[in-house]
Amino acid sequence: MPPVIERSFISVASGRVHLAAAGAGRPVLLLHQTPRSWDEYREVLPLLGRHYRAIAMDSMGFGDSDPLPAGTLSIENLAIAAHQVLMALGHRRAVVVGHHTGAAIATEIAAAYPDCVDGLVLSASPYVDATRRAAAHGKSIIDDVTPRADGGHIAELWAMRQPFYPGDRPDLLERFLVDALKAGPRAAEGHRMVDRYEMEKRLPLVRCPTLVIAPTADPHAHPHAPKVAGAIRGSALVEIANGMVPLPDQMPQEFAAVVHRFLTSLSATAAPIDSQKL
Repeated sequence: MPPVIERSFISVASGRVHLAAAGAGRPVLLLHQTPRSWDEYREVLPLLGRHYRAIAMDSMGFGDSDPLPAGTLSIENLAIAAHQVLMALGHRRAVVVGHHTGAAIATEIAAAYPDCVDGLVLSASPYVDATRRAAAHGKSIIDDVTPRADGGHIAELWAMRQPFYPGDRPDLLERFLVDALKAGPRAAEGHRMVDRYEMEKRLPLVRCPTLVIAPTADPHAHPHAPKVAGAIRGSALVEIANGMVPLPDQMPQEFAAVVHRFLTSLSATAAPIDSQKL
């Protein structure tokens, strides 16, 4: 039987944080994309929980976690909150896994707290440098909709995201909508937050073993995966064929298998994994 998912809240200096966890053993922290929640890892948690203590947290201001004070939403502050969660749970060292925005937060955790991160998995990671920051200035952004009395903004959100989701999985878009509506204006601000992050300065500071996952059907991330991997010394790059923007909930078996294989390689006697395709 797969381990049961446990739901709880924990209070840290940044606010009250909602957690979902499964299994026991080495702690593995899972960080979601904007504007999702722990639900992005709903199917992944029991799979990783067979081998590890898999913990998916709602980032501050998303899901059921408290928002940060107005004007303070940043990758750096979300990383601080995630580190506070690990410390409050008694996990002095952990593996950190992030998808899209979660990958940027995971990068910052590894750069800011190198002694706390045993391994890093960056799934569909953005690559933010001066060029991207300049290009994003004043540009319209996905998930930025104005609420309307007739509910038309809900259909607008659906249409924005539909090209990046499997055509036969409306359930994934429904799960996205639940999280996006709960996040409200933070749905768009979370993307702007990523575009402000000086990621190119932080990636070279990562010193732990790192796996970069590149979903081949994700146009936002796949082209940038070599840059992300190339900026981290000794990292490995793995492609997941046909993976799209919602990779963890689109292909949970494949996602969990790649992460598990990487974590297995972290043992002291194991050789580093080779770059490969799944």
